[in-house]
Amino acid sequence: MDIVRHCQLGSSVVYRVGIDLGLWTRNPHGRRAAATSRRCAYLQLRIGALGRKDAADACGIHLRDARDIDKGVIKVGRQRVAFIPDGPDAALYNRLMQLLDYVDGRQSLPIAIVPQSRIDQRISPRYLCIEERELIFDLHRQGFGVRAIARRLGRAPSTISKELRRNQDDFGLYLPTHAQRTSTLRRFRPKKRKIDLVPGLWETIFAMLRDKLSPEQIAGRLRKDYPDDDTMHVCAETIYQALFFQAKGELKKEIAACLRQGRTVRKPRGQRIPRRRFVDPMVMISDRPADVEDRAVPGHWEGDLILGKGNTSAIGTLVERSTRYVMLLHLPDGHDAVAVRNALVAAINGLPEHLKGSLTWDQGSEMAGHKSFTIATDCPVYFCDPASPWQRGSNENTNGLLRQYFPKGTDLSVHTAEDLEFVAMQLNRRPRKTLNFDTPAERMAQLLDKET
Repeated sequence: MDIVRHCQLGSSVVYRVGIDLGLWTRNPHGRRAAATSRRCAYLQLRIGALGRKDAADACGIHLRDARDIDKGVIKVGRQRVAFIPDGPDAALYNRLMQLLDYVDGRQSLPIAIVPQSRIDQRISPRYLCIEERELIFDLHRQGFGVRAIARRLGRAPSTISKELRRNQDDFGLYLPTHAQRTSTLRRFRPKKRKIDLVPGLWETIFAMLRDKLSPEQIAGRLRKDYPDDDTMHVCAETIYQALFFQAKGELKKEIAACLRQGRTVRKPRGQRIPRRRFVDPMVMISDRPADVEDRAVPGHWEGDLILGKGNTSAIGTLVERSTRYVMLLHLPDGHDAVAVRNALVAAINGLPEHLKGSLTWDQGSEMAGHKSFTIATDCPVYFCDPASPWQRGSNENTNGLLRQYFPKGTDLSVHTAEDLEFVAMQLNRRPRKTLNFDTPAERMAQLLDKET
């Protein structure tokens, strides 16, 4: 560091010059060699019968890193790629990973590698222990059926049935010690993917990917093309996991070109849990009478809010479906459920009885008082489906026209009730093609004249 300060050079420059002059020796392996040695120490503990958490604590590494070591990957940025060992412990690391990655289809880890104490250790009541397997062996030899054995052990009959079927030895006999060891070895991780075990499966999948097939389509097509070959059957999730695990280097660009969305990192998606919008049950638009849909009967309205800057101000809009007549609601005290309900009650109660047919609204929280509104006006409220604005098409069209007077991003609270009445009058005096170029005001006047 003294040389760096004196010469005013970077430390890496001084370090390289010193190596060229023979003053220092270069570490041929560096960080990757240290990482390989640390992984070897962890793997030796894992193969020596320690659990993942205990081995991670003994080596001073995080549990998430321990999972990566078990899988043979390393985190680089936001991705996890295969770890390539380096340094003097590289050969040892490869041998240890071969021991840990013991499954290649049907062969299991050599018996001598796992101590008997690890085999007999009971890790959870979910799994059968050696004592239970000995009892299964005795009862089965005495001729007891699966259900009788299950009642004696307090287990499900399917558990006993699968135990007797899956853990037999090579001669078809069920022996408790062999069953315990087989079951324990089967739990060890990591395991190889089916795509890596079956020759030709990955090539078949990748050829379909080049033809722009999605993983779901590939999974379905494989079952159709190979109905009697279970080794060629994989689910879509298996294909996705293989793609995103192998998507690195030059293969990354090739796989990204095959995927429909072009992603090389999986994008997590939150689960959308349906929630109850209002305390009072909603009547959906699917239950609305048919005469409302064809606009033959007047008096049915569509409503919504147009919001101002920062969603702090709003104007209520009402449109009559058959005449396109517009009424605007002044909301000086905010647009919560109480304010909107009061404004709607005042507007609807000012109409003749034959024009109080129904009101269709979206599922906004401002309509939480829909039941009290219906009681006060005798006008039922029907709610649209989520994210379906076309179900109130007349209102959406009118809101677009209103933006000419109330642009987005402006403060709507500056407009008075008289301003809103003037804008509504402007729209109601505008000829509409859908009305054969009559105005909404003229059509509404005709309805009022018929009633009188």
